[in-house]
Amino acid sequence: MTTDFASSMAKFTFEELKGLGPAENLPAVPHTSEGASTDSLKRKAAQLSNPQVYKRAANPHEPKSEIGFPKVKDDSEQEASPGGSDSEDEQDAAPRPLNISERRKAQNSKFSAWLSKRAAKITNEEVQTIVDNANEENLSIRSLMAKQESTVIITDPREYQLELFEKAKKQNIIAVLDTGSGKTLIAVLLLKYMIDKELEDRAAGKKRRISFFLVDCVTLVFQQFAVLERNLDQKIERFCGEMGCDLWVKETWTKHFSENEVIVCTAEILNQCLMHSFISIDDINLLIFDEAHHTKKNHAYARIIKDYYVTQDDPAKRPKVFGMTASPVDAREDVVQAAKQLEVMLHCQIATASDLSLLRMSISRPEESLAVYGRLDYAYDTPLCSTLKAKFGKIEALAKFFRNAREATSQLGEWCADRLWRFVLDEEQALKVERKMERKFNRDARNHPVEILDAELAQLKEAKEAVQNWTFADPDVSGNNSLSPKVLLLHQYLSLIFEKPCDTKCIIFVKHRHVARLLTQLFSRIGTSNLRMDLLIGSRTSDVGDISFSFRQQVLTLMKFKKGDINCLVATSIAEEGLDIPDCNLIIRFDLYDTLIQYIQSRGRARHANSRVPIPFLEYIHMVEQDNRMHLQAVDDVRQGEAVMRRFCEALPADRLLQGDDYKLETALVKEKSHRKYVEPETGATLTYASSLVVLAHFVGCLPHRDEDFTHKATYCMSVENKKFVCEVILPESSPIHSATGRPSARKAIARRSAAFEACLLLRKSDHLDKNLIPTYHKTLPHMRNAHLALNMGKTHSYNMKIKPGLWERTRGSLPSELFLTILSLKTPENLGRPCQPLALLTRTPLRDIPPFPLHLQVGKVSQLLCTSILTSLDVSSTALTELNEFTLRIYYDIFNKRFEVNVPQMSYWLAPIVKSWKPSRRCDPPNELIDWAVLARVSKYSDTPWTVETPHAEIIDRYLVDKWTGGNRFYSLEIKSDLKPSDPVPEGTAKAKCMDSIINYTTSYLYKNSKLKVKWEDDQPVILAHKILHRLNLLDEITEKEKGVNTTAYLCPQPLKISALPTTVVAMAYLFPPSISRIESYLIALEACDLLGLAVKPALALEAVTKDSDNTDEHRNEQIHLQRGMGKNYERLEFIGDCFLKMATSISVFCKSPEENEYAYHVKRMLMICNKNLFNTATFLHLQEYIRSVSFSRRTWYPQGIKLLEGRGFNKAGEVTSQHSLGDKTIADVCEALIGAALLSHDSMDMAVKAVTTLVSNPNHDVTQWDEYYRLYSLPRYQTSQATASQLNLAMQVEQVHNYRFKYPRLLRSAFIHPSYPFAEENIPCYQRLEFLGDSLLDMASISFLFHRYPDRDPQWLTEHKMAMVSNKFLAAVSVKLGFHRHLRSHGSIIESQNREYVQDLEEVEKEANGARDYWTLTKTAPKALSDVVESFIGALFVDSEFDYREVERFFTEHIRWFFEDMTIYDTYANNHPTTYLHNLLTLSFGCTNYRIMASEVPAIVPGGHPTAIAAVMLHDEIVAEGTASSGKNAKVKASSQALKLLQGMAPFEYRHTYGCNCEGKEQDWVGRGGDGVGMAGQLRRGRWDDKEDELLRAKIAKEVEAQLKRGGL
Repeated sequence: MTTDFASSMAKFTFEELKGLGPAENLPAVPHTSEGASTDSLKRKAAQLSNPQVYKRAANPHEPKSEIGFPKVKDDSEQEASPGGSDSEDEQDAAPRPLNISERRKAQNSKFSAWLSKRAAKITNEEVQTIVDNANEENLSIRSLMAKQESTVIITDPREYQLELFEKAKKQNIIAVLDTGSGKTLIAVLLLKYMIDKELEDRAAGKKRRISFFLVDCVTLVFQQFAVLERNLDQKIERFCGEMGCDLWVKETWTKHFSENEVIVCTAEILNQCLMHSFISIDDINLLIFDEAHHTKKNHAYARIIKDYYVTQDDPAKRPKVFGMTASPVDAREDVVQAAKQLEVMLHCQIATASDLSLLRMSISRPEESLAVYGRLDYAYDTPLCSTLKAKFGKIEALAKFFRNAREATSQLGEWCADRLWRFVLDEEQALKVERKMERKFNRDARNHPVEILDAELAQLKEAKEAVQNWTFADPDVSGNNSLSPKVLLLHQYLSLIFEKPCDTKCIIFVKHRHVARLLTQLFSRIGTSNLRMDLLIGSRTSDVGDISFSFRQQVLTLMKFKKGDINCLVATSIAEEGLDIPDCNLIIRFDLYDTLIQYIQSRGRARHANSRVPIPFLEYIHMVEQDNRMHLQAVDDVRQGEAVMRRFCEALPADRLLQGDDYKLETALVKEKSHRKYVEPETGATLTYASSLVVLAHFVGCLPHRDEDFTHKATYCMSVENKKFVCEVILPESSPIHSATGRPSARKAIARRSAAFEACLLLRKSDHLDKNLIPTYHKTLPHMRNAHLALNMGKTHSYNMKIKPGLWERTRGSLPSELFLTILSLKTPENLGRPCQPLALLTRTPLRDIPPFPLHLQVGKVSQLLCTSILTSLDVSSTALTELNEFTLRIYYDIFNKRFEVNVPQMSYWLAPIVKSWKPSRRCDPPNELIDWAVLARVSKYSDTPWTVETPHAEIIDRYLVDKWTGGNRFYSLEIKSDLKPSDPVPEGTAKAKCMDSIINYTTSYLYKNSKLKVKWEDDQPVILAHKILHRLNLLDEITEKEKGVNTTAYLCPQPLKISALPTTVVAMAYLFPPSISRIESYLIALEACDLLGLAVKPALALEAVTKDSDNTDEHRNEQIHLQRGMGKNYERLEFIGDCFLKMATSISVFCKSPEENEYAYHVKRMLMICNKNLFNTATFLHLQEYIRSVSFSRRTWYPQGIKLLEGRGFNKAGEVTSQHSLGDKTIADVCEALIGAALLSHDSMDMAVKAVTTLVSNPNHDVTQWDEYYRLYSLPRYQTSQATASQLNLAMQVEQVHNYRFKYPRLLRSAFIHPSYPFAEENIPCYQRLEFLGDSLLDMASISFLFHRYPDRDPQWLTEHKMAMVSNKFLAAVSVKLGFHRHLRSHGSIIESQNREYVQDLEEVEKEANGARDYWTLTKTAPKALSDVVESFIGALFVDSEFDYREVERFFTEHIRWFFEDMTIYDTYANNHPTTYLHNLLTLSFGCTNYRIMASEVPAIVPGGHPTAIAAVMLHDEIVAEGTASSGKNAKVKASSQALKLLQGMAPFEYRHTYGCNCEGKEQDWVGRGGDGVGMAGQLRRGRWDDKEDELLRAKIAKEVEAQLKRGGL
């Protein structure tokens, strides 16, 4: 995204969006075609539209767009590389561009036009959807809440509601009304009134103010927001801590406050906003306190009043206050006194309906009854509990459950008491107990022997087995001790009510979560068939023996309750206050209430309009024990308390002033007056004792931290001085302030706050907290991914290109006394079609060993050119040097028509003929015995042999003939045709020439007409049958079809021709010299590139690494643009394996150098090194781009430099020939990775590849040059070397049984199985994330090495697609299960464990049905990521424990992974399952189509700070047929491909050609997938087998951090 574009985004606001209409004026950014880098498109965004399939015919009624999309830049538009051939033969021009560049340009234009129309379809409704859903982590919950009918309030308010509304308009009140009486409607009426008044005030020029609806819990945020959203016509928003509001800055809050009239939020949100001075109390016109009875002590309600409301001295600037509650009392206290305290605290008057009879008529009040059950037995130990207590009673972790089980025998009965142990000691919960024991042991300051813990864990295991083996009896309702009288009475009532189908809905209130679970399980066994019971409990984190219950589960349960799928809920206090409970007609207090408000609120749940059942007294039932005075007293207390409250409210005078003589706010504040306060002078942000804890916790949370989240917090240490408490707060190691000490205090709580307050002051003083008391360490989640690290593949620059190795220039300038021979010979000379003899290349210094390379000599005839270096040097005299020079220049002139000056010191090399008896085995012979000195002497003495009438015929047979008039025609003479004369017509079948009337004129076709008249030719000269030599010099490439049919027969007269002194055997070999020296020089340049980096690389690999043979080399499946023919292998495979090694090497280095940092920091540091931008910067700094080979053989540049050209094409050009090439930035980075791959493959060890990484990443985080140095970097952490427990030793023993390796450090192995959710304090061992980071790169390397070497001819696309199977979550999870790793995984949370269990069961079933098929794992459902993670972390641990022995990684791969992939063909379907890949194969292989594109572009966000949306389209023969939108170009292409597949699957090739006008000449193949559904991959595609393992959020965070480091000069 450009700066201009970013600035243009900023002008849009949320309110302006509504006026935009269709997004017709949005700026746009260039698209990227398939295969191009999509890193810059990867931004997290909501979808703007659903994918659609477009018909080929354009819609004439589609709205026109005025968007000015910039011209699309495509690879094909790059400037053609200079350096074309100076061919002397028109039919031989090279390189030959392909006919697709123009076509791609036209397609780009069509795509841009279509994109404009598509962007215009973003309507107002879509814009509003974006606004509504922005940053919404609870979208699904919000949708559920919106569906509740209760969100629509009655439109006809009742009289008592209007009465209270009128009071609220005039003064601050607390509306005390029963649950269900419509308090929220009064709040809505008041909000409408305040909004209207606010709009009038603004029109009068007054300050803008907004309203806040405050709630006590997250649940109510969504519930009340849903109500207000339906009933207010102004903008409203809601916030809670779970939405990450603590990460927001002042600007974000200011924007929300300016755009909304009402904010629904938890009170703590407003408290923090006031504290940070994001808003001031005089910016608020109305404060609504829901469940206002919470306003006391240090609750956020009370803090808002005490810290901000009261401190505003001007009453006119204070907001109106409106409180709502069912009772002002929520504890056992004096009702009247509590009510007065609440009035004073909220600065309100309690108010209720003046005529309570009207209220009673409006809502149904349940009839109340007592249900008396028999006396409960005393608590006792059941046989199971006695057995467990006798053996395991000393296990402290089980003490609570022994108490609960004992109490359950009295309250619930023996069956429930025993059943409780199934909750506690099943497989999942026993692990929690075990971990709790380990955590306590590790936290204990005393150094107990580890054997004590081992013994306790062994006892726990025995206890688990005892419970599992216990025979549990069925519950008995006959009256024995199986069930308590309390439960039996409940059973009798429920059996009576639900004996037959009915509409009754019941809620049973209990105190404890485990009781709710036990009753639910019990009645699932003993309840009637019409009783459909479920539980409803709070959403707190589950403890040992407990279950987790999310807010979403609460909402879904209540929806089922409302629809009647559930007709009885067993609920804890969560059902009393908070959730909007559907109306029901039976409330049973199984456990009595503790406070008046619990009674009132639970009773209010029975409010059904037709709340009548066959037995009326069963509507609200208090279950009390017979003769239990405490129970009866509790019932009496709440009923009398309610009566007192009612009389108090009825007695209130309508016009009374706020009294509160018995309780003054000053009394409540007097204790806090001694507490210091800090107010930021500039912003007004306020730091108090109470708020300092929050501020400090927020600061600590924003610090970079390790995985040990348990320790990453502020630690408060208390001491006593002079009978007062003094607290010191110690911050984490990463904090810039280490500690702070508070002032002495008589209370621990105040001492703790004082320490936090002092720490915050120090942080503010050192600017670690800003002026709003926000940490300067922002933990903001990034919107960009690695866009700033990636390079634009389409972006190119022109660079100098080396066309000659530096060796020539370095050695020129002197007369050599010795030369070194490299003999050029053909491995199969017979394929040349005529005799030849080797040539020697003589250089001043020895040439490196040049590998053989192929030359395409004739149609279907290829031979390797061998370059053999002679071991000893040749001493040369001046005479010999003259002969060598003459011979070399003669070849240039006679064969290639170039006359160079005689300048021996400036010659780069010389040529010499080699004796015909040469064999490579003679490389040890003296070099002077290998040179054919006779030929040298003859050529030096005679430049040519002029024909005369005396010349014998034998002298002109098998000679090399040159047209001396043009130099452009050359021939081999074959025989004398004695039956022909010079004046005879040219025989049929002769190669065409300018003059064809006679043989003599044919011979002199290119002699000027006037010159012909002046020359007298001998009439009796012979006629020669000759072979015309074609000017095909690029023998590195295959012979083209055009070249195959060229006629070479010629009839000539000798007199007009030059008869060269060069033997034809030498000439035949000399014609191979241009491509040979061109390739040799390319090898030398590539090796010089390696020298530049200090790398010893094999020449063949060095050249492959720097070879780019087309403009889109990296688009492996696309038609290549400007293909440079005959360049050999390009860099793509080496780049593939080099990239993998680069990732592994940098991962190891980061792991070693930063042992205390977390995986996030590892990713950041690694990305800084391996990102394309870094590689590009390093390469260009070293001028590596000059060494890249991007142009094939050129006639213009193969000639030697250093000597002046006197005759021949180009002789009038001044200076040395130079060349430039156009390279994409990413290409240069790719070549760096290819060089790493070449260094890796050139040696048996990895040392050279390690050195290559160090050189090319140029980063202090990787500075090793040998593999062994990695381990020397690694410092063993303390957790790894500490004494192992018996459990950890046992783990090592179990793992050794499945993989034959004994861990030296069992605690390291344990780390490999600790999930991030597992508390660090359990064993003081970090989670597996660091090891997974390391193991992931090691496994990648092993997998890719296997594929790379096993399939040497496969392109990177194929390798990548098939590697996906080997490293996919699904496969690695299967390996994890096969090795039993899943049993060792330690995690915290039932969801992870239950997902793992379900997957294991599914996998085992699939494997049984697979009949030995190795790909059985592909048929399972999506695997939990944790299972695959432990395989990678185990590999990491294995690598570290073996002292970085990579062979152990390879052995693990061989023993446990390779077996699955011996036959990769069975995974073709899996690899092709990626929709884009499958579409490629379908089009190219099934339909033979090559004219298609998959293109993508970004549509910018119209919401400020929003995320761009990527739109992709599939274009078939210039028509768009399918589209897809997503947050990134890659994913958009996947969606577009999926849409296209729906369109194309099932088509026959002829049908496809007819439908889309396809006339491509691609070869159709019988390609189908293995889905067995007739359309190849379709069945598998629908089953969603494609698995993308990348964690985008992590990548986004990493990229953001790297981007920040880049801005600070990180690269």
